[in-house]
Amino acid sequence: MQKAELLELIKQAMKAQDKTRLSILRQINQAIKQIEVDERRDVTETDIVACIKKLQKVTNEELEALRGANTSSHADRIKSLATQADILSSLLPRQLAGSELEALADELIASLGVSTKRDMGKVMGALTKQTNGNFDKPAAAAYIGSKLA
Repeated sequence: MQKAELLELIKQAMKAQDKTRLSILRQINQAIKQIEVDERRDVTETDIVACIKKLQKVTNEELEALRGANTSSHADRIKSLATQADILSSLLPRQLAGSELEALADELIASLGVSTKRDMGKVMGALTKQTNGNFDKPAAAAYIGSKLA
């Protein structure tokens, strides 16, 4: 996602009067502006994805904490956070998982010529580089670990 796309999404949310979506998009835009001010550079697509992932992580942590509290007084907040998590997930690029992930991992294992678990970091690093980190990391680690002796 580019900055122009984000601004367009903000406009659409304003026109649709979708307050939840608008709030999240504005939070992302604020984080991007902070990067531009602090680092005095234009943001890249990677920066935007990183901002979305960071906000998603914070949202998911709060959601899990409230679900763990298991009280009915937090029902509205849990519903709100679940909606926010869904919106943030929709903004992220599609994550590589399942058979596609396994095929790419097999290809990388073969191309790197690794055979021991000590080399697992090399495969994970190459996978991260090739997919820009958009893959199911726990599933990838389990699969690669099972493939390496």
